Amino acid sequence: MRPISVVIVEDDERVRCAFSAILQTAEDMRLLGMAADVGEGLALLDATRPDVLLVDLGLPSGSGIQLIRHAQAHLPDTDVMVVTVFGDEPHVMASLEAGATGYLLKDTHAGDLIEQIRSLRAGGSPISPVIARQLLLRLAPQGSQPLADEALLSPQERQVLTYSAKGFSFDEIASMLGLSRHTMMTYVKRSYRKLQVHSKTEAIYEARKLGLVRD
Repeated sequence: MRPISVVIVEDDERVRCAFSAILQTAEDMRLLGMAADVGEGLALLDATRPDVLLVDLGLPSGSGIQLIRHAQAHLPDTDVMVVTVFGDEPHVMASLEAGATGYLLKDTHAGDLIEQIRSLRAGGSPISPVIARQLLLRLAPQGSQPLADEALLSPQERQVLTYSAKGFSFDEIASMLGLSRHTMMTYVKRSYRKLQVHSKTEAIYEARKLGLVRD
């Protein structure tokens, strides 16, 4: 398989070097470049169009949110993982609303980064446990409010979730439905956003609760 291509935008040189060293230990990953501020990051993203962007939020020339929004708007194949010291709700929610699909705090064990990137690229949404707890507490009241069930997800999104609930992998689902992996993952990410969840397990649980997926 083609290596997972990665771009790092981080202003702390020590962190950049640490991430670079970690990525070099993974045979299935390739570092395309590193940048230290927003301007360099935007240019690097457009030049390389990576599979994964690892981005800090506090950059000297602006916010990493700008890079997330740019990737969301112009690089549909790029998954965004925030790696930052900011664990407060405003930063988390702003990042997720901008299009990030992973959010890790910098106290995450460095050795876990490779697996988290693989998980992100496979359709997961790696989130530090303390952040996940915040999100669950924040979204819990909303989960009890009635929704327009059938209109919430498109037929294609419901079909992908139905097969997921039956235990099929995303690659198997793409093959069965005659979809490219990119198209299939687009359905997955859209359904996650509509259901306000960040993992396949949460999506299946919410879809079942709303009657969108039936075993």
